[in-house]
Amino acid sequence: MLFPVYWMVNVSLTPRDRMRQTPPDWFPTSPTFEGYAAVLREQLPALGTSLLIGVCTAVLTVVVAAPAGFALAKLSPLGGGPLHFVLVIAQMIPSIIMAMGFYSVYLTVGGLDTWWGLVIADSTLAVPFGVLVFTAFMSAVPDEIIQAARIDGAGLWRTFRSVVLPASRNAVVTVSLFAFLWAWSDFVFANTLNGSGDVRPITLGIYRYIGNNDQDWNAIMATAVVASVPAAVLLVVAQRYVAAGVTAGAVKD
Repeated sequence: MLFPVYWMVNVSLTPRDRMRQTPPDWFPTSPTFEGYAAVLREQLPALGTSLLIGVCTAVLTVVVAAPAGFALAKLSPLGGGPLHFVLVIAQMIPSIIMAMGFYSVYLTVGGLDTWWGLVIADSTLAVPFGVLVFTAFMSAVPDEIIQAARIDGAGLWRTFRSVVLPASRNAVVTVSLFAFLWAWSDFVFANTLNGSGDVRPITLGIYRYIGNNDQDWNAIMATAVVASVPAAVLLVVAQRYVAAGVTAGAVKD
């Protein structure tokens, strides 16, 4: 599993004239940083765009999914069971099918080649997952705490905001992280909905190095390494919250 990651780093440091030699260099004996120089020179705007899209997607996902999860977990709305099933099915729809639907809608409303259009599209992948995680986690919040808040005069929204949501911190971190990673690594929506725009995410920045007759593998792999750093850092920092969030609701008292 880790070998492709190592090979990505190895190729990013391999000079172009040694890229296709046989046998290949298993270690970067003559390392070059030309690819990383190209990243700093050409890809910083794309990295900033991906960061903006990822953060906004995470925020939008939590804003939509957290109240929905609270409603399904504690309010027992009419049709909650079928809705839960629909959310599971929604995660099985291929991204390319959704991308075609978004393309036809954005063509009418002017959402093509915009960063906010990608935020909305990426959120459609994360919101169903987020609702399921929040539902499972908030179901474990004791009803006595909610009843105590209501007795103290807190309304439904105040109870959710001040009691249930802080108690669901692990779920918030888990959903935010996965939403960010899905948006950060998205290529299908980016290429379909923003393929000709000036504001492009890093996945399209990597793609620009791939031509019909030539591929700049040094720059491709260097960009991939740099693009992997934020995701790796977030996973390391949030791993204990994610472990608790994804197992929420697995065990019942």
